Amino acid sequence: MFGNPAPVQYRSTRGQVSGVSFENALLQGLAPDGGLYVPHEWPQLSKSDLKSLRGHPYAAVVAVVASVFVGDTFTADELAELAVDAYADFGHVDVAPLTKLEDDLHLMELYWGPTLSFKDYALQLLGRMFDAVLTKRGERITIVAATSGDTGSAAIEALRGRSAVDVVILHPAGGVSEIQRRQMTTVTDSNVSNVAIEGSFDDCQDLVKAMFADESFRTEMNLSAVNSINWGRIMAQISYYVWAAIALDATESGIGFSVPTGNFGNVYSGYAAKAMGLPIHTLMIGNNQNHGLHTFLSTGTLRIDPVVPTIAPAMDIAVPSNLERLLFDVYQEDGLALGRAMARFREASMLPIDSDDMSVLRSWLQSMWMSDEAITSYIGGVAAEAGIIVNPHTAIGIAGARTRKVQPGVPFVALATAHPAKFPDAIEQATGQRPGLPGSLSDLLARPERYETLGNDLAAVMALVRASRSS
Repeated sequence: MFGNPAPVQYRSTRGQVSGVSFENALLQGLAPDGGLYVPHEWPQLSKSDLKSLRGHPYAAVVAVVASVFVGDTFTADELAELAVDAYADFGHVDVAPLTKLEDDLHLMELYWGPTLSFKDYALQLLGRMFDAVLTKRGERITIVAATSGDTGSAAIEALRGRSAVDVVILHPAGGVSEIQRRQMTTVTDSNVSNVAIEGSFDDCQDLVKAMFADESFRTEMNLSAVNSINWGRIMAQISYYVWAAIALDATESGIGFSVPTGNFGNVYSGYAAKAMGLPIHTLMIGNNQNHGLHTFLSTGTLRIDPVVPTIAPAMDIAVPSNLERLLFDVYQEDGLALGRAMARFREASMLPIDSDDMSVLRSWLQSMWMSDEAITSYIGGVAAEAGIIVNPHTAIGIAGARTRKVQPGVPFVALATAHPAKFPDAIEQATGQRPGLPGSLSDLLARPERYETLGNDLAAVMALVRASRSS
């Protein structure tokens, strides 16, 4: 049997919830104590497990990796069917193709899904999982999520029109690109609502967490989440790390990844793959001017600093939610101690980490950051040198990969997280070319929009969530 045959159960990073099934972790999203779900034990991938996946299509890899996490929620045949259906309409036969940039440096293109971002790779699968589980249970849920750009549109695309799900997406007003906003606000399905919050992404995320923390409201609305706080998102994203290592024949030699990140979910998915036995020697974090993660790794102190709008808006985040999952391991899996530390962090806007623990993290986790000016210049340079156009986030990923210590014969992969057409203004400034949207989205700018604008007001947002519930 692939991986660990024992059923995986989940516990909260805050230490007050444990023994949770995959099905319940999926539907709850955030744990009742305010923590994030993680497995009690990491299922392990052996070399023979990984070798057995060589030559299999992407959907098959996803189904097999997911099989070690879902327990008895889905059979192997059900998982295979869900995965095939999830990726059937992606725009490339390989789903997550790899392009060689130079010796031992590759670009993994994670923008071939329906909304042109890496978020599709998890959410197209999760949408189908939600549908299957809710149909079996005869229940209805309300998805409430915050987005810094791509999660919202990917979640809406995965869940629009589904009979047992209502979707409310919060985004920072003026804090996402026009393409990103319109991909959310032009959807007409009655089960979808969009809200522009007058504030930052972190304000949106705090509103979501506050709604989940209100037990009566959470129960009343049967709330669930599709942000990367939902374990299902992490689970599905592990697969493309495994896919890349298999495709590059690096399951024994080792491999490294450069990941542009804001909320740390994509990086944490790589960490999860490493914890499962995939030989990842380095994860490079790429930040923009909101470089809290880089500052954390450099100084050993996590801080809450003001957010500055940039041309890489998906990374305009002060507090990366998924870092808590990594800190759970740093705190020796002591969820109660971590919960106290996170409370102090919110009060003091800073959290120092023990120097020995930071040394362990720095042994495999590296970081860098780029200004808007540097990103613009780099996009132009990549276009001139390699003949490819990349979005601002991907430019950071490639730049980060090139700062690594080169180990001959060991491949390194930069993650291309979104299609350049989602950021036409930044691309035009950098290259003089304005990228066009693919055919299915070619009329996006002409479609009417539908959304509400609210202040950073929890009561007002909760009232809107109640009113959005479909009959």
